Amino acid sequence: MKILTIIGARPQFIKHFPFEKACEGKLELQTIHTGQHYDANMSEIFFKQLGMKKPDFILNTGSGNHGAQTASMMIEIEQIVLSQKPDGIVVYGDTNSTLAGALVASKLHVPLFHIEAGLRSFNKKMPEEVNRILTDHVSDMLFIPSEAAEANLSNEGITKGVYVIGDIMKDLVKQVKEKGLIRSSPCDDPYYYVTLHRPYNTDDTSRLKYILEELNLLRFKVIMALHPRTKNLMKKFELKQESYNNISFIDPQSYFDNLTYLSFSEGLITDSGGMQKEAYWLNKKCVTIRTETEWIETVTLGGNSLLFEDLSSMQDSIEKPIEAWDFNLYGDGFAAEHIVDRIVAYFA
Repeated sequence: MKILTIIGARPQFIKHFPFEKACEGKLELQTIHTGQHYDANMSEIFFKQLGMKKPDFILNTGSGNHGAQTASMMIEIEQIVLSQKPDGIVVYGDTNSTLAGALVASKLHVPLFHIEAGLRSFNKKMPEEVNRILTDHVSDMLFIPSEAAEANLSNEGITKGVYVIGDIMKDLVKQVKEKGLIRSSPCDDPYYYVTLHRPYNTDDTSRLKYILEELNLLRFKVIMALHPRTKNLMKKFELKQESYNNISFIDPQSYFDNLTYLSFSEGLITDSGGMQKEAYWLNKKCVTIRTETEWIETVTLGGNSLLFEDLSSMQDSIEKPIEAWDFNLYGDGFAAEHIVDRIVAYFA
């Protein structure tokens, strides 16, 4: 069967790699890269370093307002679907690329398979929350990471075609650890690793300045992988990097380098979704600068702390010891194989 997959942002490149490998010999796979992340360090390098095959279709969407961006993707995705006539469409996560693919599949009556379904932050001001809810409600098969995600879907009346298979990102972390692909420590001194990109943390001058000031006060050095939009906003707000002598700003990192920085850190401070899980799997304490998280299990198990309005307790939170770790959290590391087997069975 021919399966068309749609990717466009960094976390989707990571999720796609295990799925692509699991499809070999079982499903014919074609890939659309929407171009949602167009920066070379955020896009092309992931294909080169992970050894993924070049996408069959590369769109030139780029940045823009949510409505315009999603609509532009839909127009081009629809044309590809009509010409290629896939038997099914796979989308990942919760980006505008996800929603665009989901709407096209629904309108053209092509079976839709959603990987990383069922997550909820219960904050509809996040565009990702709207994207994932709408995608879930038009999906034919929903592959979810946890029982909490299953409960979320059940509460919305979605009970058919739901499969708890774990998290596909764990597949790759597992392989990286087993194959010894974590490199040597990038820094001789202890440090915290930081990523920051969400609009509510970056788009307001006083908010971004406050976060940088609090990071600058931390006990250990801070290494901050600077997302392109965060970097541009710092320039716009005239927040000079040299003003923060405890923060070392570096370029966005490729997948393996990102895991290396995280692995040797004293802890992670982020507003990312995926990195909360990666920190947990690598036994690193995480502080998430958000009011909520989709990965609530990392909080309830003590590996993750949520901070937002008052960041003065950031130091205490990142140093708070973890009593126990559940290394089986979000599956067995073979989610991609489970997903492919389910899709094959769907058509059989």
